[in-house]
Amino acid sequence: MTEQHEAPAGASGKALARDIPQATVTRLATYLRVLDGLADSGVAIVSSEELAVAAGVNSAKLRKDLSFLGPNGVRGVGYDVAKLRTRIEDVLGLSQGHRVVLIGAGNLGRALVGYGGFGVRGFTVVGIFDNDAAVIGQSYAGLVVRDVGQLSEQIPALAPTIAVVAVPDEAAQDVCDRLVAAGLPSILSFAPCELRAPAHVEVRRVDLAMELQMLSFDAARNDAPALPEAAGAGSGRIARRVPPQNHLTHPAPVEPARGRPQRRSAPHSANPHSATEPSTKGSVITP
Repeated sequence: MTEQHEAPAGASGKALARDIPQATVTRLATYLRVLDGLADSGVAIVSSEELAVAAGVNSAKLRKDLSFLGPNGVRGVGYDVAKLRTRIEDVLGLSQGHRVVLIGAGNLGRALVGYGGFGVRGFTVVGIFDNDAAVIGQSYAGLVVRDVGQLSEQIPALAPTIAVVAVPDEAAQDVCDRLVAAGLPSILSFAPCELRAPAHVEVRRVDLAMELQMLSFDAARNDAPALPEAAGAGSGRIARRVPPQNHLTHPAPVEPARGRPQRRSAPHSANPHSATEPSTKGSVITP
């Protein structure tokens, strides 16, 4: 059997998406990126193991994630790249594409509007706004910068579904309030501050400084010298006790008491570490 199973009848992407955990949604976006690359390379069928390795997860987790989409793969054959790609796009709400407005025409905003990767993933930037008279009227990536003061009047004609906020921290909340008033349901903010918005508005924040701090921590942890391993039970290793020496073949010297003749063996010697009574009590035994 080589034909691909389809999703259950009547199960739309939106209906399935309600039950998908957020962590799985994040991985679905990763799978989609991998599938895009496979499709561009002309790959028609991919196994779960191959897709999992390319996405950086184990195959069991991948199969569990894809099970939220309904039946997709065929045992012993794999996944149809084009169909699985379309299925994930449907669940992620990308099938119809998204129109995006960008607030902030600074260095970050201009870099974002000029990034070509958004278009190939279904995101089209349709407008860019700023409050700086020096940049209003300028053109970037084919878009003329508009006055943010006219945001509410311009939004109906642009019909965006997502807004990207790339303004300084002190201006971010005001911009967020304007976008909410204009009816934007989804906002992506690059401002480091938390934005207040009604419950029906989805706000996601990208804090670049925090991401850099996490990378700094990882680098510091990887460069830190390993702690010296303590000997014995304290180190977590199993100590191996050294067997007592054979006093018949390798007698340990016993220091004679002053003024008394040296005795060769002393079964009850006051010295607890004599050759005939070796003791490891309280000692540290190294392997």
